[in-house]
Amino acid sequence: MKILLLGATGMVGQGVLRECLADPRVTRVVIIGRTPLGQQHEKLQEILHKDFLDFTPLRAELTGFDACFFCLGISASGLTEEAYHRITYETTLAFAQVLVEQSPASTFIYVSGAGTDSTEKGRFMWARVKGKTENALFKLPFKSAIMFRPGYIQPLHGIRSKTRLYRMVYAVMAPFFPFWRWVLPRYVTTTEDVGRAMLQVALHGTEKKLLENGDIGDLARLYSTP
Repeated sequence: MKILLLGATGMVGQGVLRECLADPRVTRVVIIGRTPLGQQHEKLQEILHKDFLDFTPLRAELTGFDACFFCLGISASGLTEEAYHRITYETTLAFAQVLVEQSPASTFIYVSGAGTDSTEKGRFMWARVKGKTENALFKLPFKSAIMFRPGYIQPLHGIRSKTRLYRMVYAVMAPFFPFWRWVLPRYVTTTEDVGRAMLQVALHGTEKKLLENGDIGDLARLYSTP
């Protein structure tokens, strides 16, 4: 299976990449980013690309993928709706529209978030923009478009957020996470489970197209390697 991954330097992307490289059924992982990842692996290929509003120069390199894991994202904190829309909606669609032309038989998995607003009319700006992005992706003729809506994600295996405040929160939460996972299993997950759930969907599909946090956990538990 050939996987395309965007957002590999982020916390979620790091976790997804780890699981992809560990699965023997994944023969190639191609990541697209603005800066080098700084990681070497026999299955890993890096494409550096600066303009994330124009992916047409990469057309020839976007063929033959079985799945795309789109983990690229940013917090809406401190951003205007125009700026967040450009980064979240316009970047995602600029990429997806080129990919679907080159790899229409692929499964496109988009990391959204718990609370995303499918009506695009709700109170919270980030939720409206995420909902608009999900709705637009559903309209593209991929083999399948699946939206992941995780809640709280605890990083594992030494993975760290790039945001200092988030790193502090995760460090404080780490000792208590097993308790919260036991008490609130439908609302918390891990970077490992997100990655494994994505692979489970890419390998075996899923009837649901909107996967909430609990669905992600259920899929992760179904996942197993040969």
